[in-house]
Amino acid sequence: MISTERLTRRYHTLTAVDDVSFKAGPGEVLGFLGPNGAGKTTTMRMIAGFIAPTEGTASICGHDIERAPLAAKRALGYLPEGAPSYGEMSVRAFLEFIADLRGLQGATRRSRLDHVISRLALQDVTAQSIDTLSKGFRRRVGIAQAILHDPPVLILDEPTDGLDPNQKHEVRALINEMAAEKTIVVSTHILEEVEAVCTRAIIIARGRIVADDTPQGLTARSRYHNAVSLQLAQAEQYSRAHAALAALPQVASVEASERDLRLTALPQPGESILAAVTELTVQQGLELKTLALESGRLDEVFRSITA
Repeated sequence: MISTERLTRRYHTLTAVDDVSFKAGPGEVLGFLGPNGAGKTTTMRMIAGFIAPTEGTASICGHDIERAPLAAKRALGYLPEGAPSYGEMSVRAFLEFIADLRGLQGATRRSRLDHVISRLALQDVTAQSIDTLSKGFRRRVGIAQAILHDPPVLILDEPTDGLDPNQKHEVRALINEMAAEKTIVVSTHILEEVEAVCTRAIIIARGRIVADDTPQGLTARSRYHNAVSLQLAQAEQYSRAHAALAALPQVASVEASERDLRLTALPQPGESILAAVTELTVQQGLELKTLALESGRLDEVFRSITA
C-alpha cells in the first residue's frame, strides 16, 4: 500500500531525510516517530507528493508518486501538519470544495459528506468560517477532508497535537475504527500516540531510520522491561527494603524515590525477578501499597535511540 525506496531530501548542505526505505501494508497503523526536526514531516510530504525527493522513490497502492501522481493521490488521504485549510470558508463550503476536487458526485457525494460531518461531530459548526473555530475543531475539519473520499491509505501528520484529552481520545478511536480497512501512517512526536493506536513504529533521527519494530518490541528493549516497582506503606522499612532488593542476585540495580517510598528493581539481562521480589517482601515482612511488573518504558527507549 505504501512503499519507499531510499527516499532522500537535501536542502543545499542539509540532508533532511537520508535513505529512508520502508513498506506498510493493509490493516497496519504505522507510527512514524521522532524528535522535532528529525525529518518526519519532510518524509510525509514526499510520500504525499507535496515535495519532490532529491533521490529515491515513493509509491501508493503501486502508483509512483512522481510518475503517476494523480493515481497515487486518488488513493491517499493526507492531513498535513497543522491541518491547513481556507480560513475564510465555512466548514460546509470547504468540505464541498474538497468533494469537488475529489470528483465526488450524486448519492456518493451526499453520503460521504454526511458521514464525515457526523463522524467528526461537525454538525454544529458547518456554517462557521474555519478561522473562527477552535484548534480542536480545525483539526477535525482537517481529518474530515482527508477521509472524505474514503481512501485506502491515510497519512496523518501530528493528528492530535494541541488537542485536549477528550479530543485526542475521539481521534484515536477514529483511527482504530478505520485501521482494519486501511493503511495508516501517523507521524508524531507524542509517545502515548504510538502505544494507543499503532501496530508498528518506525523511529527516525537525524533523517535516518534508527528503529523499526512493534510498540511492544520497542518497550522490550527498555532496561525497565520486567522491572518490578513497589511502594512501601511504612517509611521505617525503606532502608531495609532497599538493601534487601539490591542484594538479590537477579537484580542489576535499584532505583529509589524516598519521597514517595518507591523502589524499582531492574533485572539482570534475561532475568525474571517478580517471583524473587515477591518472596523477599514476604520474608522481610514489608507492608506495601503497590507492587507492579513493568513492561518497559517507551520514552526511555526513545531517548536512548535518538540521543
